[in-house]
Amino acid sequence: MATIIDNYAFRKLGLKHPLIVAPMAGGPSSPVLVAAASAAGALGSAGAAYSSPEEIEKFAAQVRQRTDRRFAINLFIPHPIPQIDPGTIERAFAATAKCRAELDLAPAPFSGPYAEDFDAQFEAVLRTGPAVFSFVFGLLTAEHMRAARRAGMLLIGTATTPEEAQLLEESGADAITLQGFEAGGHRGIFDPDAADGEIGLRDLLALTVPRIRVPLIAAGGIMTAADIRAALAAGAQAVQMGTAFLATAEAGTSAPYRSKLRESVRTTRTTRVFSGRLARGIENRFMHEMDAEAIMPFPAQNKFTRDIRSASAARGSADFLSLWAGTGQGDLWQGSASELIGQLFSK
Repeated sequence: MATIIDNYAFRKLGLKHPLIVAPMAGGPSSPVLVAAASAAGALGSAGAAYSSPEEIEKFAAQVRQRTDRRFAINLFIPHPIPQIDPGTIERAFAATAKCRAELDLAPAPFSGPYAEDFDAQFEAVLRTGPAVFSFVFGLLTAEHMRAARRAGMLLIGTATTPEEAQLLEESGADAITLQGFEAGGHRGIFDPDAADGEIGLRDLLALTVPRIRVPLIAAGGIMTAADIRAALAAGAQAVQMGTAFLATAEAGTSAPYRSKLRESVRTTRTTRVFSGRLARGIENRFMHEMDAEAIMPFPAQNKFTRDIRSASAARGSADFLSLWAGTGQGDLWQGSASELIGQLFSK
């Protein structure tokens, strides 16, 4: 299996393996996991979309305490959201009244802002100076792109269709993560309200490779060395893996989340119930019981369900957690990330 990515920008990263350990915001991408992945010759990625500027800088410092290897920081491209009126909030509380009562959560005032300020987050990324800045949900503005280049960062965008990949290439992205429909977590669709094209990774590679000149990173359902070889043979220059690392010793995955990942069969589907954006996760009660008509747009829905998810985790229950995972099956590695990477690239 190839161990050197055939691209000058990637070669500067000094990677031993053509692997990016996916940014998994909300806990799984711990500083320990990011550092371990990078130290093992892959590219560790910090999922910082929900982090304050101060938390981003602290996270980067913790990674650097553990390794001098390069790593990535990932953020969500912001989009305007409709005004959230009182009636919408009232419907959302009514739809979650049952689970809130079960979790002993009293309704609390709910209002904006619904997410961290992207510009402030981005400034924190510039101050920390990771080797790679990656992003999802759209295009980085020309101003942000110039600032990142002045800081010497490689820029990686995310596409779910060939058309999105072409827009990323035209915008100046150095590489593109092609996210197949099999991928766990948030779908990288540019338009938050658009239907999912549902293009699987194999077809996405076949449709995109002939059109794009920058390096393509395959993501979605990649679990084994054979999966990696297939993606590279199909024209990807690297792969991105998330689900395979969720149960590793270094991952910040909660106990009830890990328990669901250990089940012999993981049934996943895409849903908007947790955040307002389409994302793939393991089916649970909240997916089945949340009224689709009461879901607020992203990121308001994400903030609205945060206390529910936190309380569920604190009780050791996976019933109301966002259990992001891809379609890949099989037992997940529960040892160290470095051992897993070693096994994936042992031949």
